[in-house]
Amino acid sequence: MTAQNGKDLLIKVDLSGSGDFSTFAGLRASRISFNAEPVDVTSLESQGGWRELLAGAGVKTATISGSGVFKDAETDAHARQVFFDGLMPLFQLVIPDFGVVEGRFQVSSLEYAGSHNGEATYEMTLASAGVLSFTAM
Repeated sequence: MTAQNGKDLLIKVDLSGSGDFSTFAGLRASRISFNAEPVDVTSLESQGGWRELLAGAGVKTATISGSGVFKDAETDAHARQVFFDGLMPLFQLVIPDFGVVEGRFQVSSLEYAGSHNGEATYEMTLASAGVLSFTAM
């Protein structure tokens, strides 16, 4: 994989449930993190006293975070609706030259900020809420 533009890492949401994904709310920066909780099965019989983990066990999670500026009143309203209604629509994270991660996420954090001589900004965090799929590009 060669170097990629950060602006090509996109978070998209299907707000209508029709499979029509649109880029989420004027993002400037985004990140995804995958995690797997290990299950420790170490015992007195573990070779050399080394920790042993149970393969395929534990909880898997993904977290998406992003920050940006709202493009218009409609995208601002959509972000608020998803958060305040506790909705878990389908999201897609498009990773250039890698693939697309898709699944349901809940907006677990929505923060607004602004300075006297700057634009109003927001930050959001999405928590995975079910099975995720990956489609290679």
